[in-house]
Amino acid sequence: MSEKMTPMRIAVAGGTGVVGRHVVEVATERGHEVVLLARSVGVDLTTGVGLEERLAGVDAVVDVTSVPTQDRAASEAFFGGVTRRLLAAERAAEVGHHVALSIVGIDDVPSGYYAGKRLQERVLAEGEQPWSVLRATQFHEFAEQVLHFVRLGPVSVVPRMTSQPVAAREVGQALVDLVEAGPSGRVPDLAGPEVLTMHRLARRVSRARGLGRLVVAVPVPGAAGRGMRDGSLTLRDGGVAGTTTFDDWLRA
Repeated sequence: MSEKMTPMRIAVAGGTGVVGRHVVEVATERGHEVVLLARSVGVDLTTGVGLEERLAGVDAVVDVTSVPTQDRAASEAFFGGVTRRLLAAERAAEVGHHVALSIVGIDDVPSGYYAGKRLQERVLAEGEQPWSVLRATQFHEFAEQVLHFVRLGPVSVVPRMTSQPVAAREVGQALVDLVEAGPSGRVPDLAGPEVLTMHRLARRVSRARGLGRLVVAVPVPGAAGRGMRDGSLTLRDGGVAGTTTFDDWLRA
């Protein structure tokens, strides 16, 4: 935060997640006040219970929520519903800015989860609330998460996927930068500094963490699988590359 910037009150939906905790840390380090939007403080984003009261005096909302599903209907119900409830509560509380995290490549890969993210972006673009959207690539942590998606004894089945993983800390910093900049619409995409294959990253994580997983790479069938393999989820046509490599993250 610049010396001349007045500290803000920032609400974070998904503030305990992989990126959310970095948003909270960065915002706090810069002198802002953080308000968590979570069940632990009486807020249910899927129903709206407790939301409007929690937004009293808030200047901006950062939405980094997620849902563990690949089902299109479930993803759209979650992201569409949460976004609409947040926007309605923000209008009632006179919050001036909504910042959302989205994903690089969602227009080109027909995944059920990505359908929900596309709907989230449309709801923002078609609404009246001032907004900003940052699309980022998969986080470094995703390489460890995929080890647990499909487990058969000591074997982890991992999708063949070309990725450009980015540090969650750098995503958190970029989101707080957007809060401070004010409503900006969709901003340039953010990715990591290297294009890598996910199954090889998963093997490196298993070795480094001593997890003993045998990683088997399997191509996902259909158009979604092709998009995962052909680089659709990496930075294209400009955008911003972060500086933290996968090795940097693994060592840390």
